Amino acid sequence: MSGDAHEPGTSSTVDRYLETIYCVAGEGEVVRPSRLAQWLGVSAPTVSDAVQRLERDGWVTIARDRSIQLTTKGHAKASSIVRRHRILERWLTDTLGFDWAAADEEADRLSSVISDEVIERIDESMGSPLTCPHGNPIPGRTPAYGHLTTLADLEPGTVAVVRRISEVAEHEARALLLSLHEIGVSEGSHIAVSAHVSLDEHLMVEIDQRTLSLPSDSAKWIWVEAIEVTSSDQGEFIASS
Repeated sequence: MSGDAHEPGTSSTVDRYLETIYCVAGEGEVVRPSRLAQWLGVSAPTVSDAVQRLERDGWVTIARDRSIQLTTKGHAKASSIVRRHRILERWLTDTLGFDWAAADEEADRLSSVISDEVIERIDESMGSPLTCPHGNPIPGRTPAYGHLTTLADLEPGTVAVVRRISEVAEHEARALLLSLHEIGVSEGSHIAVSAHVSLDEHLMVEIDQRTLSLPSDSAKWIWVEAIEVTSSDQGEFIASS
């Protein structure tokens, strides 16, 4: 996510920081000013000033080690921002046929101008989906998948189902979203690692009866759920994705 979309009652800057903190924390990272500066493309002093204002206004708390956490108030606001964005992404891809990267950009533009009532109507019209197109949970909903691991950590020969694409990839590697869309890797795809190629840090993966090469740095942003299939069924299972 990116852009200047914001909700009524807060500035676009506040919303952008709250959304970023929510997404970075959602990937299991400790949120620190340096990470926010990297994500938002601003200077360390700019982040320091902004975070101090967020703490002053009750949106975040700052620990002694400079790690940042959303307060109850901040989490509620951030959840609302992210929820709007992910519902719009799902609508743009599923109903209007946008690719992942384009949907992300358009959702940024639309979030600030569409009313809550329209968001709710869109959500209801789609049957209240559990995730965005990349499998990231819509706040307040729990996807029905189990333990996830990154594709980069999947053992060769293991068949898995793609469950979500990291929010980090959505923000920092939109080219990856386009690439995955083009080769047919999406939420629900069946995939298997056939080999780790250490020399050039690539993975050889199998999907739709094709063998593809993915950089390990990209594979770490693809979260999958391993499933058990018999060896005789494996090829057919992957082909059915």
